[in-house]
Amino acid sequence: MRRKRVLVTGGAGFLGSFLCERLLAKGNEVVCVDNFFTGTRDNIASMHGDHRFELLRHDITFPLFVEVDEIYNLACPASPIHYQFDPVQTTKTSVHGAINMLGLAKRTGAKILQASTSEIYGDPEVHPQSEDYWGRVNPIGPRSCYDEGKRCAETLFFDYWRQHQLSIKVARIFNTYGPRMQPDDGRVVSNFILQALRGDPITIYGDGMQTRSFCFVDDLIEGLIRLMASPDDVTGPVNLGNPVEFTMFGLAEAVIKLTGSKSRIEHRPLPKDDPRQRKPDIGLAKRLLDWEPTVPLEEGLRRTVSYFRDLIDRGELHA
Repeated sequence: MRRKRVLVTGGAGFLGSFLCERLLAKGNEVVCVDNFFTGTRDNIASMHGDHRFELLRHDITFPLFVEVDEIYNLACPASPIHYQFDPVQTTKTSVHGAINMLGLAKRTGAKILQASTSEIYGDPEVHPQSEDYWGRVNPIGPRSCYDEGKRCAETLFFDYWRQHQLSIKVARIFNTYGPRMQPDDGRVVSNFILQALRGDPITIYGDGMQTRSFCFVDDLIEGLIRLMASPDDVTGPVNLGNPVEFTMFGLAEAVIKLTGSKSRIEHRPLPKDDPRQRKPDIGLAKRLLDWEPTVPLEEGLRRTVSYFRDLIDRGELHA
C-alpha cells in the first residue's frame, strides 16, 4: 500500500504536534506547516530526525503549493489571549486559511479535515450541545473573531462539498488539555496548574459554578484520526470532547489536591460572553467512529502537572 503524504497546518502547536507524531507512527509522511505564532519548535523537536517529516514555515492566509493525500487544518490561535491579540488576523486565518486549504484539496484531490470548535455553539441555550444545534453567538463581541471565523470556515467546507464534491470532515473540538499546552495562553487547566505549582492564588472567574468538559489530548487525537479514516459520506460536523462535566471550582480543588499546593482560591469578574455551560453530546462520534474518551480527568491532570513541573525544574518556566 502506498504511503500517504499528510499535511498538518498548525502542526507545531499543542494539538498539531501530537497529531504529527501519531501520523508518523502510523507510517505516513507528514508535512508540518506552522507560522510559529503560537506553535513552537520544541513541540516538534523529537520528529526532526525522521526522514518522513518535513517542516514548512508558512502562514496559511497565503496559498500553499504542495502535493498531499490528506489535510488536517488545525491552524488558528485557540485561546482568547492569543486570538484577541490580532482579531483581524484571527478571522483571516480561519476564513482565508480555509479557502486556501480547500483550494489545495480541490487541486490535489486530497481529503480534508477542519478542526472546528465548540465555540460554534456560543453561550448555549441547549444542554448538552449536539451537532444539530445552531448556537447562540455574539457576532460583534471580543470573542467573535474566533467564533464567527470558525463558523464561516464550516460554511466554506460544506459549500466546497456541495459545489465541488470535495471529501470533507468537520470536527467540533471541545476543551482539550495535556502536555505542551502553552503556559501563557490563559486556558483554565494550564492557568490552575501553574498557579498551584507556584503557590499563587488560583483565579476563578465568576462564582466558579460554570462548567466545562475536559478531554485529554490523546483521546482527541484518536478522534481526529478516526474521523479522517471514516467513509466519505461521514462529513460531520462531529463533536469530539469529554461529556463528563466539571465546575471550575471542582477543577481548582482537583488541581490543588494533585499538586499538594497551599494556593487559595480567588474570585474575579466573569469575562464578557464567557459561556456558563459547555458539554458535548458525543452520540454521533460513538455511533459513526466508535469513539469516546478513555482517559479520566485525574490521570490526564497528573500527566499535565508532571509536564509543567518538569518545565519549572529545568528552568524553562519561573517557579
